[in-house]
Amino acid sequence: MGQTKPTENFRDKISTVDEKGKRIWVFAKKPFGKWFNKRQVFSYSLLLFLFSAPFISVDGEPMLLLNLLERKFIIFGKIFWPQDFYIFAIAMLTGLVFIVLFTLVFGRLFCGWICPQTIFMEFVFRRIEYWIEGDWTHQKRLEKQPWNREKIIKKASKHALFFFIAFLVANIFLSYIIGYKEVFDIISDNPLNHFGGLIAILVFSFLFYGVFAFMREQVCTTICPYGRLQSVLLDQNSMVITYDYVRGEKRSKFRKNEDREAEGKGDCIDCNQCVNVCPTGIDIRNGTQLECVNCTACIDACDHIMESIEKPKGLIRYASDESIKTGIAFEFSKKAKAYSIVLVLLLGLLITLIASRSDFDMTVKRTAGSKLFHKMEGNKIGNIYSMNIINKTNKDLPLEFRLLEGEGEIKIISESRILPKQDMYKSSFLLIMEGDNIKGLKTYFKLGVYSNGKLIDKTNVTFIGPAYN
Repeated sequence: MGQTKPTENFRDKISTVDEKGKRIWVFAKKPFGKWFNKRQVFSYSLLLFLFSAPFISVDGEPMLLLNLLERKFIIFGKIFWPQDFYIFAIAMLTGLVFIVLFTLVFGRLFCGWICPQTIFMEFVFRRIEYWIEGDWTHQKRLEKQPWNREKIIKKASKHALFFFIAFLVANIFLSYIIGYKEVFDIISDNPLNHFGGLIAILVFSFLFYGVFAFMREQVCTTICPYGRLQSVLLDQNSMVITYDYVRGEKRSKFRKNEDREAEGKGDCIDCNQCVNVCPTGIDIRNGTQLECVNCTACIDACDHIMESIEKPKGLIRYASDESIKTGIAFEFSKKAKAYSIVLVLLLGLLITLIASRSDFDMTVKRTAGSKLFHKMEGNKIGNIYSMNIINKTNKDLPLEFRLLEGEGEIKIISESRILPKQDMYKSSFLLIMEGDNIKGLKTYFKLGVYSNGKLIDKTNVTFIGPAYN
């Protein structure tokens, strides 16, 4: 059995562009099999979450809202404001490291299983295409035939449904930014009252329609930076979808009752089924390629053929290039295990920061331009402070101020004692001490803020007084 790896000249061009630079349209065969069934369950679960999340409320707020215009973000009911920017900075850093390490270990697994582009294309738009135009051979025939009644009806129906789905997706996408209630207002109210919002929905609708009706796999092969990035992130030990060229070569057509091993032939019968089902039009037998999104369609197609000719499955499978070369079954290396631990730790750090984030932020500082201290009647000394309290919850809260440490008296200058929801409370207060209790230039206090008898925040306060002995 031959053990020669396929040549590398396939890398000189993209599979969807011919020698003249003209696009080659991909007609992918309808996939089926074990891996497709798993992806189907996983993908439709993600779609269900995507379409339902904007309408789920937690404590009266959307479960997920990314309002860039008002710099307000809600994640699983927790409200994040610009003051929480450090969490987003850590999240971005974690995401970057996660992408690098995840790709090093698991290859382009994200693209085939989680990426919205792949999920919408393969499990929504291409499903509609199969339903209306038929499988790949029917689609090819329909494309070549002249414009007649059948072709006009099928093409018009398909694109009408495509645009309707794109319009629906645009509304859902906008619901994550401004909230579903505002989106309903834009749709139901006079368009002139929400002209900007209506334009935004239409722009997103045509964008999504163009991507899934015309751009399709070109997004993955020429636009998405992750596809380009993976070539410098993968190594010989990365787990990817790969063809076992040691077992498969030399390729030759299947002949019944033939002893292929005695003839020096591999298990690959050159049926091209792995090519026919590929949504990006590549031949996985050439090796790991930029266009491969790890969708597993080729695995199912090859396993079906191997089963029909009574050969072991797994000629195309999840494996590393090193495991194919050495014949040793793929297993996580020490480096892969170390990377996986780092991923878990990073995610754990991010989850801990989000879970431990306070719903309130209080800052207290001495009022600018005031004296160091004020002498008052009865041998009392006072300091004036400015206070800001940010309420990240969706409830108006009554406030009460107490000294948790130190002996003194607090006098709030503002008449209001209400901390408004999702807003800031600003006030000044006077901290008063008996002169006899001042033992040095600085005295330290701990100020507590209560609401309905519950401590919601606390901070340290430095009191300046005359240097009494």
